[in-house]
Amino acid sequence: MPTTADFDYEAALHACARGDRHALRRLYDRESPRLLGVALRIVRQRPMAEDVVHDAFVNIWTRASSFDATRGSARGWMYTVVRHEALDAVRLGAREVAVDEDAIDAIGIDTPYPGMQDAFELRQDLGRLQHCLTQLDAAKRNSILYAYVDGFSHSEIAERLKSPLGTVKAWIKRGLSALRECMV
Repeated sequence: MPTTADFDYEAALHACARGDRHALRRLYDRESPRLLGVALRIVRQRPMAEDVVHDAFVNIWTRASSFDATRGSARGWMYTVVRHEALDAVRLGAREVAVDEDAIDAIGIDTPYPGMQDAFELRQDLGRLQHCLTQLDAAKRNSILYAYVDGFSHSEIAERLKSPLGTVKAWIKRGLSALRECMV
């Protein structure tokens, strides 16, 4: 692999702005391990760091045209995008509140499904969900089941399905969207 000095990050970002997916792939192949390290130092959890890098590359792709070489280097701009994504992830995580069983009892929630009338409604919804899952293609269905039933991280699913992490995330997102439409 050529050294960093031999790679034109600015040209690659401009190519991304023009819609050149190969340029994004070259940037990803070249910088993702180091960007993962930056994200990992901030968020301190590998699955979250992988998500941060994925989201950062989506931002790099969509915002490549906003890169301004007069304000800094292209490589530095990419690192700033990852840093901001990681800090946002930490801030979002800080707002999440874990609730234990004692707190649930104290609040007075006596069912894990507040507002549910009876088990019949649950069975009816599960039947619809099963029907909707069968309407999805295998990749989306398996990705969703691995994530929500088996509890695998996105990176574990990608490894299991031998697919890129971004593709798995897209399958899950599109699959959930299709399930929402089907369940209505």
